[in-house]
Amino acid sequence: MSSFWSVWITVITLFVIAACFILLQLCNKNHTDVEEGKSMGHSFDGIEELNNPLPKWWKYMYLITIVFGLAYLALYPGLGNWKGLLQWNSSNQSVGYEKGIKEDSKAATELAAKEGRYVQYDAEMKKADETYGPIFAAYLKTPLEELVKDKEALNVGKRLFVQNCAQCHGSDARGGKGFPNLTDNSWLYGGDLATIKTSIMNGRNGMMPPKGGLPIQDSELKALTEYIFTLNGREGDKELAAQGHASFMKGCFACHGMDGSGNKFMGAPNLKDKAWVYGGTRKAILESIKNGRSGVMPAWKDILGEEKVHVITAYVYSLSHQAKK
Repeated sequence: MSSFWSVWITVITLFVIAACFILLQLCNKNHTDVEEGKSMGHSFDGIEELNNPLPKWWKYMYLITIVFGLAYLALYPGLGNWKGLLQWNSSNQSVGYEKGIKEDSKAATELAAKEGRYVQYDAEMKKADETYGPIFAAYLKTPLEELVKDKEALNVGKRLFVQNCAQCHGSDARGGKGFPNLTDNSWLYGGDLATIKTSIMNGRNGMMPPKGGLPIQDSELKALTEYIFTLNGREGDKELAAQGHASFMKGCFACHGMDGSGNKFMGAPNLKDKAWVYGGTRKAILESIKNGRSGVMPAWKDILGEEKVHVITAYVYSLSHQAKK
């Protein structure tokens, strides 16, 4: 936070607290000649205002809240860049979830521990690791083929998925535009246990340049779109699709295969199934071809660790495969 905003927040906060105290003092004084307990001469809806002092319990409670507020602001962060006398911090994650944990936050955590400062998030994570670490260590030693049959492990994997993966893939793992559906058994890089774990551990970077980086003219896009639209058996303009096939053979096949069935090694989608990451309408297909697509899935090995990724892998696999019992 800049010095200007730090000072601004500090001044405003202390001004409001001071104003509350002044208001209390003003309301606590009798500025009228009317005798205490007598009418002030005001009435509304049959209710008459009497000259009575503030209730002592209310006045003291008001004063206590002011003192508590000042003590809290002195001990804990809250006044601009003021760190607080206790040097307390809620978390070291200061630059975004993924980047912060892997870079700045880890360094900040180590520094806080070295200096003996208390960081609540770090303390909670340490306690959680001590409690649940042995459980996840045991899961890691269990082969994935066996873990997918463990209902308790799958429930743990589901909770981890909802906490970390649902933001993109949805709480039901059915994805959305630009985010793959993990329940349909259609996989860009493969749906076996080892490949799923590799995808989660190391992340994926998918990129298709505009027009696939090929010498395809704008005049060819409509025909190419029609060809791809009909690849999975949908009805379309056969003559236009035939023209589009010629454009497809200019180089699209290098990634998507001669028949459009994709390439899991490259993460190139299968154009013959009904699983469309960005939509399978003519409009969506044309947009994908013309402008290209790029998608990034972060690597989770440094964020969650292999133990948790191992459990999530079993859960994700179970979504599209019937585990053998």
